[in-house]
Parts: sequence; C-alpha cells; structure tokens
Amino acid sequence: MPQTLIKTPIGPIGIHWNGETLTGVDLDPPDGGAEAGSETMPSAIRQQLAAYFEQASAGFDLPIVLIGTDFQQRVWAELRRIPAGETRTYGEIARELGSAPRAVGQACRANPCPIVVPCHRVVAVNGLGGFSGDTSGRKLEVKRWLLSHEARKPRLCSQQPFESDPLPEDPRGLFPDAV
Repeated sequence: MPQTLIKTPIGPIGIHWNGETLTGVDLDPPDGGAEAGSETMPSAIRQQLAAYFEQASAGFDLPIVLIGTDFQQRVWAELRRIPAGETRTYGEIARELGSAPRAVGQACRANPCPIVVPCHRVVAVNGLGGFSGDTSGRKLEVKRWLLSHEARKPRLCSQQPFESDPLPEDPRGLFPDAV
C-alpha cells in the first residue's frame, strides 16, 4: 500500500491508502521525503486532513478500512461518534459496550487511523491517559495538542465576526518538524 508523508502542525504523519480508501495514519512515520508520494494520494484524503488541521470541526467523511477484531471494530465505531471538542473516558465507552476500560484502551492502542478515528478523544478518569500506545513523551503531547485544537471555539469579536481562541501552547515549540 502506498504511503505519503505530509506536513502537519504536529509534525509529519504517514498516510496509507488503497485506491480511494484510507487504511492507516502513522504518527511516527519513518524518515523520508516530507511530501513523498503526495501526487498520488487521493485528493479527498489530503483535503479533509488539511481542513481538520485548519478547523477541527471539519470532521472526516472518508472511505476507510479498519482491520481488527469484532470488539475493536465496535470500539472504533464508538470513537467515531464522539464529536470534536468532546471527550469520553475509557470507562464510559466500556459501559456503553458492556466491556472493561482496559479492553477499550487496548482497542484504542490498536487503532490504525488515529486522528480520523479519534482515539485521542478518550481519556482516563483522572487525566489524559495514553495515546497510540504511549503514556508519556511526544505522542502524549500530540494528544494534548489535538484536544486543545478541537476545544477552540469561535467567539464573537468586535474586529471580526468570528475568531478562534489561541492554543494554550505554541505547537511549533513542541513539534519542531511542524509546518
């Protein structure tokens, strides 16, 4: 399957697809050309990712193939129902599915398309929890950035009709490879 590396505010991410269908998002892609293969990536994938990083409420409506167990599929379907700007705990999703919080966490960890299937919107009852298999470091900073990005709400302003509140931290300081 082809992979394209694209630049984002959280650094380069790898995008995998088959035909017009998204099959994976890699938050830690191998080093390579930052725009390698971009000419062949389906335009809908590129456009929707760009729209999301511009304004998180844009959401995703992409054909996507998620390979996993029946339980993982159920968890991932539940994740896609969480609106941008909202979070759920592992326990809340577990109760919804009649499962255990740890099992939900494992399904989130196995998610092949983070961001598009928003596992970053699932948090621990007492904090952020993990993200893509990590409980500290860069991936947790990515989770924090994504949640901050999605929490920005338009507000009425005397200068312009709508303006976004600034992020609490400069993402470029966290992610030196960011655009």
